[in-house]
Amino acid sequence: MKKLYDKSEITFAIVWIVIYTVGMGTLQNNFGLDSLPHMLGLIVIAAAMFLFVKKYGLTEQYGLSGWAQNGKAMLWFFPLWIISCLNLFSGFKPDYPMPGLLYAAVSMALVGFVEEMLFRGFLFKAMLKDGNVKAAIIVSSVTFGLGHIMNLFTGQDLVETLNQMVFAIAIGFIFTMVYYKGGSLLPCILAHSIIDVTSVFAADEGSQRLNLILHVIIVVLAVVYCLYLAKRVETPAINRVENQK
Repeated sequence: MKKLYDKSEITFAIVWIVIYTVGMGTLQNNFGLDSLPHMLGLIVIAAAMFLFVKKYGLTEQYGLSGWAQNGKAMLWFFPLWIISCLNLFSGFKPDYPMPGLLYAAVSMALVGFVEEMLFRGFLFKAMLKDGNVKAAIIVSSVTFGLGHIMNLFTGQDLVETLNQMVFAIAIGFIFTMVYYKGGSLLPCILAHSIIDVTSVFAADEGSQRLNLILHVIIVVLAVVYCLYLAKRVETPAINRVENQK
């Protein structure tokens, strides 16, 4: 993998995305989200990614070496914590009995790390080296959202999948901007994991009106917060284009 990484970081990112989507999609389709094989598959992928980054001294490059130093300028990431709680607005009703509930919760916590490393870490930073910041932000955010179309192949309803894609694209822009302007991937990983874990415990019977309100809140937060970060927060040295080459 190191040879591929040195040759083309974008190809490296794409290969990892394919491994993740195909591998975990297959495990989920055959065993279920609440299964031990699914959880073990995510543990293997997360461990492999972390060990690669650690072995080759890339923890700072990918924002894993510490919390963002400009927390005040980032408004203490308050919009992330608002979004993290939205899943529980429709009520509390765990999807699975034990031990499946435990497997699903651990899996969702790991998904936060894996997907942030894939889309905000590997893909975004690889594209940032080309010098086109806007393209890097858009591609990272949109591909993250479109990747949720894989849920159709695990039996999820079309409308639910489309709603999930809209949600994912909106928060994808927030996560990408937070990483770009904060220099740390840790707030994104934490928020992403909370969102996914709470989805396991949240009731699925929320009203259409409530779901619409939540989606509007997410989109408004995404637009306002991203504009604020773009205009008011200085990009840290680790993410400046001139330092990527």
